[in-house]
Amino acid sequence: MSDTRPDIETLASREIYRNAWMTVREDQVRRRDGSTGIYGVVEKVDFVTVVPVHPDGSIQLVQQFRYPVGQRHWEFVQGMWGPPGTDPLEAARHELLEETGMEAAEWLHGGFLNLAQGTMRQGYDIFVARGLTQGAAMPEVEEQDLVTRAVTLAEFEAMLRDGCILDATTVASFGLLRLKGLI
Repeated sequence: MSDTRPDIETLASREIYRNAWMTVREDQVRRRDGSTGIYGVVEKVDFVTVVPVHPDGSIQLVQQFRYPVGQRHWEFVQGMWGPPGTDPLEAARHELLEETGMEAAEWLHGGFLNLAQGTMRQGYDIFVARGLTQGAAMPEVEEQDLVTRAVTLAEFEAMLRDGCILDATTVASFGLLRLKGLI
């Protein structure tokens, strides 16, 4: 007979902090062996990441200042848009237009990944956008410093090797999409 006890049982939970974008809670827990402890959990709405692919195979990147790390970094288009439960494809279309001014005729869903499952309850849907047409970008106020450019896959891989791309979402999305043959 298999053991059906939960790996970790939540005994109590309290909200520590909340704003429009996130909630932080602290849970009192009991582990399988009976010992107790705490978990701090950050809860955020799921987001999307988009890899715009041009007809020549190059991919569009964005670069912006990321306040938590105090640096500018290249990454794929990504963000949250709409209330919880918004269709991820709708959010992806919005983020692509907002950050690059592009619209896409073809959308492929590449998968879903958890962001930082040891501390955070948030994940992201990964999309490939093809059949791109260029319009005017509409960045949010936090994205006013955003720049964008296309790079070949060889350039992108060199940026990964050289440490120019440090965003884990971008690295994981690229790896998954390459394994699936979508880029």
